[in-house]
Amino acid sequence: MRPMAQIAMVMNLDKCIGCHTCSVTCKQAWTNRRGMEYVWFNNVETRPGQGYPRRYEDQERWRGGWELNKRGALKLKAGGRLRKLAGIFSNPELPEIKDYYEPWTYDYKNLTDAPLGDDYPVARPLSQLDGKPTKVEWSSNWDDSLAGAPAYGDLDPMVERTRQQASDKVRFEYEQTFMFYLPRICEHCLNPSCVASCPSGAMYKRAEDGIVLVDQDGCRGWRMCVTGCPYKKVYFNHRTGKAEKCTLCYPRIEVGLPTVCSETCVGRLRYLGVVLYDADKVTAAASVKDEKALYEAQLGVFLDPEDEEVRRAAESAGIPYDWLEAARRSPVHALISKYRVALPLHPEYRTMPMVWYIPPLSPVVDALSESGHDGEDAGNLFGAIDTLRIPLEYLAEVFTAGDVGPVRASLEKLAAMRSHMRALNLGEEPDPALPAAVGMEPGEIEAMYRLLAIAKYDDRYVIPTAAMGDARRLEESALPEGCSLDYEGGPGMGGDGPFGQDSAGRKLLPVVSVENFHVLRKRQTSDDTEET
Repeated sequence: MRPMAQIAMVMNLDKCIGCHTCSVTCKQAWTNRRGMEYVWFNNVETRPGQGYPRRYEDQERWRGGWELNKRGALKLKAGGRLRKLAGIFSNPELPEIKDYYEPWTYDYKNLTDAPLGDDYPVARPLSQLDGKPTKVEWSSNWDDSLAGAPAYGDLDPMVERTRQQASDKVRFEYEQTFMFYLPRICEHCLNPSCVASCPSGAMYKRAEDGIVLVDQDGCRGWRMCVTGCPYKKVYFNHRTGKAEKCTLCYPRIEVGLPTVCSETCVGRLRYLGVVLYDADKVTAAASVKDEKALYEAQLGVFLDPEDEEVRRAAESAGIPYDWLEAARRSPVHALISKYRVALPLHPEYRTMPMVWYIPPLSPVVDALSESGHDGEDAGNLFGAIDTLRIPLEYLAEVFTAGDVGPVRASLEKLAAMRSHMRALNLGEEPDPALPAAVGMEPGEIEAMYRLLAIAKYDDRYVIPTAAMGDARRLEESALPEGCSLDYEGGPGMGGDGPFGQDSAGRKLLPVVSVENFHVLRKRQTSDDTEET
């Protein structure tokens, strides 16, 4: 056993309203600069839909992630060293700007400076790449809330796969349309194919918290990482010639603050916490032959922080005590391993993703109510899960490599929770057979409800600070040569930086102390405005 700790995330899709606040705040913090106009580290997709970049899930086209060779060993789907060498100066498996979108602004000056006349002035769209007039044809949220339209839904690779399995399950007639929102960030995988794809070694996974980062000094701009990532969450900055990606807001994580997207999430659907895993089991779990067994295989990699043997091994491995306590209180561990309602995104890519999702159940209640049945009754809910407007087969293609079983089990637990809590709220006696039907105790059902429905800030984000031995190093990390984010136009170039006041680089402002982050945390989480 070789225990390691990772900061992981769970998103409850039942609570996502598609407001894109997470996307906007992330962009404002990390990608609002030249060369990054088309980049969204966080984006919210409407499903069914093509996603961003277009059809990124079609790995036969983009060659992302891992596959098994004839001997059953993992190999990069994009090919090995010889294939990379052959295409190192012209990589053929890269999304083009049209697959993302050509970013644009508007000619507002024409509106404000146009002379008086009989015609109304207009603000033409201008490309942010070359400044010339452009035709707006596509964007990261182009199909927002239009998932049921045949013009968009039919182009979803997961719809194509679902129809191969169950041709009558996905239809786009008006009365049978369905949609849900899927927020996406980098998965910070246990077995990241982007790291393995990088010829220069600039892409790496931090041992202390599992966050996958790009060393800007080491990056040579080969863009093999863009091809290697099956989620297409590595981007190329065409101005600096470097690859960039979601950093899981690691300067905030290091001081116990949640990511910007989590902090600003309107629906409070994101959870952050520590997960312990056995690093010696990762390769074997990712190499399981049956794709449908990958979900259970990854669950087998995770360790129980309550297990005394695991705690002793973790202490021997140098994992700090406060990290072990955070793992024990982790909402992510509870939702993934204890309640087993969260599922991974495309485990068939074999990257072992560490951003998991609770599948959406909400449409079933309204659908049942409209048919004249009690939408909260347990018998009705259980019976309706197989006839959800969102087909189980589609959800299974997204979250469990086509295996419907774990999706149905997750939704049944959510349905049981609704019915059980409804009885309690109405002063009725809950049916004890209901939790038992989904393999849970009444107390577990109520604890899961508190976590999913009414959890406070400190329950949703259980993030230990960096080890005390590293505190001084973190506080004085901005050495004269600067950090890797201090390149021209980078987010560390000065002013009020992306993580609060005085968080810019040393070049213009003094070093940020760790204490400043804690002051900001008090300001962000306090219920009393006078204290801040």
